[in-house]
Amino acid sequence: MAASTTSSIETTNPATGERLARYDAHDRVQVDALLNSADETFTHWRERPIAARAEKMRRLAEHLRTNRDRIAPLASVEMGKPVTEAEAEVEKCAWNCDYYAEHAGRFLADERVTSTATHSYVAFRPLGVVLAIMPWNFPFWQVFRFAAPALMAGNVAVLKHAANVTECALEIERAFYAAGFPEGAFATLLVPSREMEEIVADPRVAAVTLTGSGPAGSSVAATAGKHLKKTVLELGGSDAFIVLADADVDAAAAMAVKARFQNAGQSCIAAKRFIVVDRVHDAFVQAFVHGTQALRIGDPLDRETQIGPLARRDLRDALERQVRESVAQGARVALGGAAIDGPGAYYAPTIVTEVTAAMPLFREETFGPVAAVVRARDVEHAVELANDSEFGLGGNVWTQNIELARELASRLESGNVFINGMTASDPRLPFGGVKHSGYGRELSSFGIREFVNIQTVWIGPPKTAQGGAAVE
Repeated sequence: MAASTTSSIETTNPATGERLARYDAHDRVQVDALLNSADETFTHWRERPIAARAEKMRRLAEHLRTNRDRIAPLASVEMGKPVTEAEAEVEKCAWNCDYYAEHAGRFLADERVTSTATHSYVAFRPLGVVLAIMPWNFPFWQVFRFAAPALMAGNVAVLKHAANVTECALEIERAFYAAGFPEGAFATLLVPSREMEEIVADPRVAAVTLTGSGPAGSSVAATAGKHLKKTVLELGGSDAFIVLADADVDAAAAMAVKARFQNAGQSCIAAKRFIVVDRVHDAFVQAFVHGTQALRIGDPLDRETQIGPLARRDLRDALERQVRESVAQGARVALGGAAIDGPGAYYAPTIVTEVTAAMPLFREETFGPVAAVVRARDVEHAVELANDSEFGLGGNVWTQNIELARELASRLESGNVFINGMTASDPRLPFGGVKHSGYGRELSSFGIREFVNIQTVWIGPPKTAQGGAAVE
């Protein structure tokens, strides 16, 4: 590994613009030591019985719950998440730990298969060091979503988190060790993004998971592919929220407010393109605007706040550009549409109507509190619009005709379809996308099996076919 230049990481409070802290980046010697520790720990951790791993995972869940009121505000300060949402995020991480502690044994149990062997089965063996490259928008959940199943499967984890949530990353590492995990089972790397290609290629890294942008995913996948390493990518999304003519418009609009503006709209699975059949379009927009107007914007540490700042000013600049260019092409601002004056990176909750497929608000991922409303002629047009995207992460269908909704779900090009509800990740359900939203799955039994060696074990002597010849 080439020596890294001396560098540091600075974090900033997006609500005030004030600098929070400065951290020295890990140098070459420190990175080597962390990777060596992880590699060595794997040889022992993989041999621990699942029950012993589960005991540590339950203690981790307990630690998160006990320290929630101290841990959650770190996200509020570093990336602007309203503290009540941050508390819910920490609780969800604890739930995920408990879920895998309870179910990993069943998910990873040997599966007997009838074959030509006297006895044959499929076993699930850990791979080794799993490198995770994670984003800032859900600084705790994104990490625990991969880490709980990875460690329960017998792997160990190394985290490269987004620089602006460095204290969150370090707090996660502390939580694992407070719960009694062995040294090297989980480590946070403090390194600049430019050094990740070399770390991905390092022979001590067995597999890589990334949640982030399309370009980042493509770059990591190229490096991992060159070195024949398994990857899971969860990338961007431009989820369609389809409202059909027979939908409960008030219920759909109420959920649309949460689906778009939770976490200030900074979510890959947030509803972004609201595709509404013409017959109920105006009624939906009216209810959507009314509900959005009631959102309270403010200090993310204030428990009454529902909309905090964007995580960085450059993100706000990108959002402003998308709105400005779409309006120039004929879109109409029904609510908001501008940055909020002040030191923080705040942007007003915004609803833009008359959006067409050629506009940036339709074609690009919008990562912030802006909703694009698209008018559809009918059901077929709505499906056509929903699939007219390079992304395929999630989608919603609102209708009282459940059979129709099931049929539409089969035609939507997305990894998740939620009918009469809001798209959300759940430890019990697989999560991931298609197209430019990535590949592979997290969570559920599918997620824990992403980073294992699915091993066939065949025990002879073989059974014989009629006439005594061995069957090949």
